[in-house]
Amino acid sequence: MKYSRNFQIDFFHPRYWLTWFGLGLLFLLVQLPYPLLHRLGTWMGRCSMRFLKRRVGITRRNLELCFPNMDQATREQKVRANFESLGMGMMETGMAWFWSDERVKRCFDVSGLEHLKLAQQNGRGALMIGVHLLPLELGGRAMGLCQPMMATYRPHNNKAMEWAQTKGRMRSNKAMLDRKDLRGLVRALKVGEAVWLAPDQDYGRSGSVFAPLFAVEQVATTSAPYMLARLAKPALVPVVLIRRPHAGGYDLLIQPELKNYPIDDEIAAATYMNKVVEKEIMRAPDQYMWLHRRFKTRPVGAASLY
Repeated sequence: MKYSRNFQIDFFHPRYWLTWFGLGLLFLLVQLPYPLLHRLGTWMGRCSMRFLKRRVGITRRNLELCFPNMDQATREQKVRANFESLGMGMMETGMAWFWSDERVKRCFDVSGLEHLKLAQQNGRGALMIGVHLLPLELGGRAMGLCQPMMATYRPHNNKAMEWAQTKGRMRSNKAMLDRKDLRGLVRALKVGEAVWLAPDQDYGRSGSVFAPLFAVEQVATTSAPYMLARLAKPALVPVVLIRRPHAGGYDLLIQPELKNYPIDDEIAAATYMNKVVEKEIMRAPDQYMWLHRRFKTRPVGAASLY
């Protein structure tokens, strides 16, 4: 399905009214002072547990699988904290899409920008390795204010939402690239662009191999970083935005270029990348998107983990 990035008269159709209502409400909410937004987002996330029971179960199961030695009381506390973070993540989406540059700049500090500058010397492209932490949308906006980049994504099924999210995401960045557009990704990296990619979700069996992640031995892991590393030879640079506690703002963390990435062994490359993913998740585990069914794709003949 192809989407236009220009506003279309069709977006006034009644089927999109609920979308516009939700976006309008979000726009109004994020005009509130940040400390109040933080309290409201946390409260909304906690309340959402009553209505998102399936996602609560998935979150709990993912934590059981990844951290089998975690006691039940700690795990339940982690589940609550994760949904509080989820509510705040919705507010951060509105902040990313609707706040001015000046307001966004005041809410975060950046460390490690020199690592990206060093990696891109002589016009080399940089594959920015991210993970799905819940402040992700705000992280993209913050990174773009430091250095505009491109990002991979999956187009939204709702055409009005696709228009709105693309407009919001490009306020401080260059372009959004369909994650399936391998040719476009290679081309961007070869001409020296910085391109964000998150290799931490289950994208199905096609284009994936099985490698360990946390305590789970066989996890479907995308081979996209491996293919891009072979075809475009970019620097691999991890980047995440972490929410500080007590409404204290954010830290944008850019790590040094990854070294010794096994470019000649697909499974070794997936294993290596999952170790990177683990490290980035553990910077703020309560802020990770644990509600995703990360382990849904199983080796042939293996039982479902859910």
